[in-house]
Amino acid sequence: MKLFFTLSFLLLQGLCIGQIYGTIEGQVNFISKAPLEIITASSNQMQGLIDLDKKVFAFKIYIKSFNGFNSPLQQIHFYENYMEANDFPIATFKGKILEPIQHGKGLYRAKGILEIHGQSVERIIGVEMIIDNKQIKYAATFLIPLEDHDIQLPRIVSQKIAESIEVSVDGEMQLKE
Repeated sequence: MKLFFTLSFLLLQGLCIGQIYGTIEGQVNFISKAPLEIITASSNQMQGLIDLDKKVFAFKIYIKSFNGFNSPLQQIHFYENYMEANDFPIATFKGKILEPIQHGKGLYRAKGILEIHGQSVERIIGVEMIIDNKQIKYAATFLIPLEDHDIQLPRIVSQKIAESIEVSVDGEMQLKE
């Protein structure tokens, strides 16, 4: 975890001054709605930083932190066959907030590189944030097409796993002092 924050600080260039918020307990949920099966899983281990002055952010989550699948075998298949978590253990989203940031409740667009399964894709994700002097509450929902990240589905499971996965994230970030 310390390595993530150190690398994020280097990535975000010169964050010694500014309003930096961080979290180590963000919630990520996903749902696959396929004709023959609905699969859900979640993790409360998303880590992230936002520098409000520079309007930059970096988030990551370990793939193997997801749980709540329909069965233990389904979880193993997710880790090993689809996400190949031993080769691609982390998913990240790093980038910039496009709109001017103001305290209070607001809708923002986060533009950045979403890296999943070793494949980087530029994305713009809408996010709702409530910002005050000590914390940020955030929430977003978006779709991830599996083909964008080179996640292959065997034909035999094509009716059990959706081609696009709905992802929702939410949590709170605290001001780093």
